[in-house]
Amino acid sequence: MKADFLTYQAQTTPHPLAMEVAKAEGSYIYNTEGKKFLDFVAGVSACSLGHQHPRVKTAIINQLDKYAHVMVYGEYAQSPAVQLTKLLAAHLPPSLQSTYLVNSGTEAIDGAIKLARRATGRTEIIAAVDAYHGNSYGALSLMSNEERTAPFKPMIGDVSFIKFNCDRYIERITEHTAAVVLETIQGGAGFIEPTNDFLSKVKQRCKDVGALLILDEIQPGMGRTGKLFGFEHYNVVPDILVTGKGLGGGMPIGAFTASRDTMALLSDNPKLGHITTFGGHPVIAAAALATLQEITETTLIEDTLIKEQLIREQLVHPYITEIRGRGLMLAALTPSAAITSEVILACQDAGLILFWLLFEDRAIRITPPLTITAEEITEGCTILLAALDQALEKHGSLT
Repeated sequence: MKADFLTYQAQTTPHPLAMEVAKAEGSYIYNTEGKKFLDFVAGVSACSLGHQHPRVKTAIINQLDKYAHVMVYGEYAQSPAVQLTKLLAAHLPPSLQSTYLVNSGTEAIDGAIKLARRATGRTEIIAAVDAYHGNSYGALSLMSNEERTAPFKPMIGDVSFIKFNCDRYIERITEHTAAVVLETIQGGAGFIEPTNDFLSKVKQRCKDVGALLILDEIQPGMGRTGKLFGFEHYNVVPDILVTGKGLGGGMPIGAFTASRDTMALLSDNPKLGHITTFGGHPVIAAAALATLQEITETTLIEDTLIKEQLIREQLVHPYITEIRGRGLMLAALTPSAAITSEVILACQDAGLILFWLLFEDRAIRITPPLTITAEEITEGCTILLAALDQALEKHGSLT
């Protein structure tokens, strides 16, 4: 399978990990040789409830027994999508009541950009330096990194950048700005939280000049940070909320949410202002509904903060210089990119799945399923500490 994978399936890097997956269950992935790996990545924050969660699996099977795809998005009333968007509204502020379901986070970002331009009649979009919102042309245009965007230019026009957590850049938001798009917690940049009321200051500036604030909760959302939505930590409510990843419980989904009046602008002048064939797919929506129900009807959200503390207490090591993030969206930084890569690969050999971040090459991604147990956390931290010990023995103290 590995040979065919490398031959026939388009690759994203010259050297993919190429683990040959046989099955996955709970917090573990098993390869074709029967070796099990504790999953501290959860499909890059997508598998909120781990693998093969019974409630999600049952919802998928039950929906498949009724019907799968029947019509393009928005024409037929289909129970899973209706129930999902209604439940999202029940857990959101009154200004966020209408949700457009799509197939991925990056597609949701594109839809949010279109909606903001339509709602304001303006064109300028402001994003943050080192932001990551996806790889479609709209989302990629919100990336400041020239190395990643240059081969694909031109990007969409009228996009500029501000520095996250830097108040003096807020004045760049003007009457020409349609929207400011920010990750509630910056992901690829290194799991950087907003400080000094940065998000609320941006929201106030947007309100003053008639711009919209779009918050990207594709990664921080769905209970991962100890609240259902990350923005709940920071005294701010976006005008447009973008979700994805963990909402689907391992199935492909994205969504953008706004007020009913704002979202209605995509339905007329022109009609079909935004359209997708498979958005709101009933099987995917059923999985997402089951995922959201499980997260909101159990103690998973509050348990996330307990599990964060357990990880922080155990991951004390000379080679861990800092642990960034909140809840189960954590990044452990080592002294160098080389050490980080060495440790991640050593952990995989030892049966623990970790991963990298896009722009912070010293960071070790720690984003396990919300359902991970205390015993599994200890198991994973023990493997990680052993790998760090090996690196320390090899390279010595860097202080």
